[in-house]
Amino acid sequence: MYVHVGDDTLVRLSDIIAILDMQTVNESEPMQDMLEKKKESVVNIADGPYKSLVITPNHMYLTPVALATLKKKAMNDTR
Repeated sequence: MYVHVGDDTLVRLSDIIAILDMQTVNESEPMQDMLEKKKESVVNIADGPYKSLVITPNHMYLTPVALATLKKKAMNDTR
């Protein structure tokens, strides 16, 4: 199953390691450091400010979709 994370981007549900909300990412110095160190694997699919960060083994997606919405999509796909 796949989860639509924004724009035209689909991520395989089994590849998702974590989904974090914007506030958690922005307030966490370790998260900011990780984004900076791994910037080549960061994919910004948000036209404006992002609402969530979706982490997979190969990419980190900055998405305009809210954490609660992504969670609902993932839960609906597993039923």
